[in-house]
Amino acid sequence: MSMGLLDNILAGVGDGAAGGVADLLQSQGGVAGLTEKFGQNGLGDVAASWIGKGGNAAISAEQISAVLGSGPIADFARKLGVSPEQASATLAAVLPQVIDRLTPNGTAAGVDDMLGGLLNNLPGGLGGALGGLFKR
Repeated sequence: MSMGLLDNILAGVGDGAAGGVADLLQSQGGVAGLTEKFGQNGLGDVAASWIGKGGNAAISAEQISAVLGSGPIADFARKLGVSPEQASATLAAVLPQVIDRLTPNGTAAGVDDMLGGLLNNLPGGLGGALGGLFKR
């Protein structure tokens, strides 16, 4: 059974992280649904920067909590075995990079149709950047 590249990207942040991010994206209606939520919270330009080809705008843990709400954050925290605060901080670090890699063409069009496959086929290279997040 192969681990899938999202797992590799999130290696070091804990076993639940990759599945947690995948579940979170799917529960939010994929990249399109998540982007819409960011827009409703006045952060559409932030999400658009992750999808577009330029640099990724940073987001705070507080902004992530405001957009996603406490339920999804709590679910993600449970999967990772961390506090909701740590989960928000992790998502603030991870989501921009994951969405950036899910949208290499600078558009979210068609991404969600292939989300399951994409989550298993993301290009590598994030593992090192994320490896330190859960070192306690």
